[in-house]
Amino acid sequence: MVVLATKLYVEGDARERSLDSLRSLVDNEIGDLAVEYELGVRHDDFPSVTIEGDDATVARNVLREEFGEIVPDLEDGETYVGTLESWDEDGIVLDAGQPVRIPTDELGLGPGAPSQLRERYGLVQHMPLQFVYAADGDSRLADEERDRLYDWTRGDGRLNVNSATRAEVRATLNRAGHAQDYVTVERLGLLEQSVVCTEDTDPPGLLASVGEYLPAELRCVVP
Repeated sequence: MVVLATKLYVEGDARERSLDSLRSLVDNEIGDLAVEYELGVRHDDFPSVTIEGDDATVARNVLREEFGEIVPDLEDGETYVGTLESWDEDGIVLDAGQPVRIPTDELGLGPGAPSQLRERYGLVQHMPLQFVYAADGDSRLADEERDRLYDWTRGDGRLNVNSATRAEVRATLNRAGHAQDYVTVERLGLLEQSVVCTEDTDPPGLLASVGEYLPAELRCVVP
């Protein structure tokens, strides 16, 4: 079984649509392999995929690579994925199947309190983030994660969204008349997306225009 490092935290019809989306994503990744799989959701909202068949080992590795994995035990110095759970003046807390606190000094994202860094880098709640675990409590963001977030601030701008699938975000943008204002919608997690703006698009203006159509947390990344 692989526990995917992305959360399914919505309820009702939205939960069913999100599960359907996840099934499609999983099927796209391993549907051509010689496996049978069953999708479930744990009590903590992390999805699990039970896999059997000749290609089961390959399929598990493919899903780990694509989504990251929630594991029962964290080893000192190893890199994992956790979802952004909370933040305060002392740092952020990631959910990696257990709470992992990253002190402000170990974020490595420049000056500012965690609340200011969330605004600067467009960090929406439940967004998956890579971290290096430290048993002494001083875990840190992984270098690859820091590089990714810095690259966002050097691009043409982004609008990050949670509580919506990639298809739902794309449909909303197109319905609101913004089909020409974005390059693509990158999937950060199952319900966390990043709208990559075109060079001439103002991310705060896009947020103001589509915000009423998306019952979600929206954060801009402004170059």
